[in-house]
Amino acid sequence: MQQTSKPAVVLVSGGLDSATVLAIAKSEGYDCYALSFDYGQRHRYELEAANRVCEAIGVARHITLPLNLSTFGGSALTADIDVPKDRPEVEMEAGIPITYVPARNTIFLSVALGWAEVLGAFDIFIGVNAVDYSGYPDCRPEFITQFESLANLATQVGVEGTGHFRIHTPLIDLTKADIIRRGLSLGVDYSLTHSCYDPDKNGHPCGHCDSCVLRAKGFAAVGVDDTHQ
Repeated sequence: MQQTSKPAVVLVSGGLDSATVLAIAKSEGYDCYALSFDYGQRHRYELEAANRVCEAIGVARHITLPLNLSTFGGSALTADIDVPKDRPEVEMEAGIPITYVPARNTIFLSVALGWAEVLGAFDIFIGVNAVDYSGYPDCRPEFITQFESLANLATQVGVEGTGHFRIHTPLIDLTKADIIRRGLSLGVDYSLTHSCYDPDKNGHPCGHCDSCVLRAKGFAAVGVDDTHQ
């Protein structure tokens, strides 16, 4: 297939962060191949948001891959475990929260790596953030550095030296407010996104989970209304 720009695989969950990352990759001239996962998450409304975001920003292709991590459970997002609500910020920053999905980013990046190798792409974008989600071990710079090393050891192109994989994490050191500012500067329509971990049956956000609280804090800091529904 003829390509007009460098291909990149972009992980798109449908949330605020991944929408911003997709817009950044697009603005940098990449031909974006979006990858989402239907992993048995309780907040599956984010997949509808991922479709909206990809359509609005524009991608070469968007794949939603079934990968049912609820078979394992172990997280409030994939098992019958209550999602924490109204936690103070100091509690959010202490320890690994129950909303952590075991090895999720390792799994997602591994699949993205496989698709990238097929596409002849050497760039993978992911919206990890070590500021607001410091409790997640797979959102840290150390993890990304080690996975990038793995990517270049575990692939044909890495071994043959025909290319070098790079994991792009443009949001990793940004606050939620900084992320929103960056996205707005790129024209991201955040009303298309979904962040809530525990939406109601109609997909409306709870307004009380960690993700909702951090989102609200970010928009308040920027001084703009969040039209998220």
